[in-house]
Amino acid sequence: MRTTLKTWGRQTLAALALCGLGGVGGVAQAADLVIGQVAPLSGVLASTGHQMVVGGKIYFDHINAQGGVHGAKIRHEVVDDGYKVPETVRLTREMLAKPEVVALFGFAGTANVTQLLTDGVLDVGGAALVAPYTGGESLRNPFNPWIFHVRAGYADETEHMVQQVTTLGMSRIAVMYQDDGFGKAGLLGVENALAKRKLKLAAAAGYERNTDKVEEAVKKIKASDAQAIIMISVNKSTAAFVKLYRETGGGAQLYNISVVDPAELVKLAGLKNAHGLGISQVVPYPFMPNTPVVREYHALLKKYAPGEVVNYTSFEEFVGAKVLVEALRRAGPNPTRARVVKALESMNSFDTGGVVVNYSPANRIGSRYVEVTVIGSTGKLLK
Repeated sequence: MRTTLKTWGRQTLAALALCGLGGVGGVAQAADLVIGQVAPLSGVLASTGHQMVVGGKIYFDHINAQGGVHGAKIRHEVVDDGYKVPETVRLTREMLAKPEVVALFGFAGTANVTQLLTDGVLDVGGAALVAPYTGGESLRNPFNPWIFHVRAGYADETEHMVQQVTTLGMSRIAVMYQDDGFGKAGLLGVENALAKRKLKLAAAAGYERNTDKVEEAVKKIKASDAQAIIMISVNKSTAAFVKLYRETGGGAQLYNISVVDPAELVKLAGLKNAHGLGISQVVPYPFMPNTPVVREYHALLKKYAPGEVVNYTSFEEFVGAKVLVEALRRAGPNPTRARVVKALESMNSFDTGGVVVNYSPANRIGSRYVEVTVIGSTGKLLK
């Protein structure tokens, strides 16, 4: 598959080359189906962005090896926004200015994608955005026609975590959150889940986006004597919080929303500190190939990205790529952006091989699946 990788970080490009993902393509043929992806390949979310791209690309490679969709090859164009909102907006505008781009895929960041709606970028472009890596409620309610979610929302995740914590008899619950649309969406989810149970937050402490400056958050939450802490944060800030909190004597049960990479948390925070951390998940456990979609993911990861390891993030975007390819099939030869949107709307109870998504003209939330995993004593995730 010919892939155009613009503003790709040096480290990411080197990593892709090592695992056989680094081919940069030539001139596109007229029949190519161009999928645009704006992903955080540098900055605090770089490892997550890398996995997002891998998950989609291995499936697109597979489809191209089978002859493409209606004889047309998929060209997966990826650009790096560094998790910066203005860059997401600028690069998406550039993507949508290209008439050959038939759909968008796998963006990251609640604040980033919310800004696309606020600025009318998706309205003007008229292309579907499939499988964004965000569960922000602002992207789901009120209804918008352009974003097709594969994952459950942060409200679903926080409800599940609060239910688990309160079932265990804990009532003093604190939140550490990224001070932006992403973090505030999760914070609101926790507050609403607690209110249903006639409880209030023990403490809420934010940290600045694109940093790991969590010292004040640790101090505030430790002072609250919380029994459980739910973190709405990304890899580096989560690891910094966990490390400092544990090393200064914090003993609460720790949880985090699904967007973190447990392997990076263990690496950055240390296994002793990360052990026991609960992480909500919005797709089934990808480490045991006991469903068709997980077996397919394992096989294609090994074939097209042999240097990569099984990962929740890449698996989630793999499922999203399957959804998008099915929409391209249903849209017929030479699809337009509008036909891809209509095709996605027709996908009621579409089974990817063990993960089912449901869309309709009035529904864009494909799944509400949530479960909680735990980082075990060896650093591996346990169900």
